[in-house]
Amino acid sequence: MSDLLVFLRRFVSRPGQVGSVIPSSRFLSSLMMKNVPWEQVGHIAELGPGTGVFTRAILTQMKKDARFFIVERDPQFQQMLHHRFPQVPICSEAVRLSEYMNELNIPSLDAIVSGLPFAVFPEKLRSDILDCVVESLEPDGVFVTFQYSLQLKNELESRFSTVDIKFTPFNIPPAFVYICKKR
Repeated sequence: MSDLLVFLRRFVSRPGQVGSVIPSSRFLSSLMMKNVPWEQVGHIAELGPGTGVFTRAILTQMKKDARFFIVERDPQFQQMLHHRFPQVPICSEAVRLSEYMNELNIPSLDAIVSGLPFAVFPEKLRSDILDCVVESLEPDGVFVTFQYSLQLKNELESRFSTVDIKFTPFNIPPAFVYICKKR
């Protein structure tokens, strides 16, 4: 089944977990990847990979010796990801990020790329996930995520020393990319 149909079905059946009816565009993926300092990344995680648009780009960009894992809650997306990227460990809950890092013997992350739909999450879950992100990052680590609005801006600015925002109209819907550096 095409990624578009899978996304649409998952969005309809789980609107509080899937934030879009279609996968991210190559333009959004390119903008997200451009803001990761690949030469400095030894450990990276991706939150909410969906069908793996960013996962594929991360595997292309990261250093050969970098360690990488993904966190995806949806069982159908997990199955697709396992089939497409059998070499990448798949975990299921973003709020358990530090547990997974311990299991994988990863002390801290240099970068986290996220496709999580924070706008549709309850406030406590969103806050808990963002706290886990901050705790998991190296002091100079980067968190790159996207949203369809500027709703997340204040919450990110309260947690990170810098939050740069970029925009791409070449996505459905158009998206804001947040590039956050840890304090």
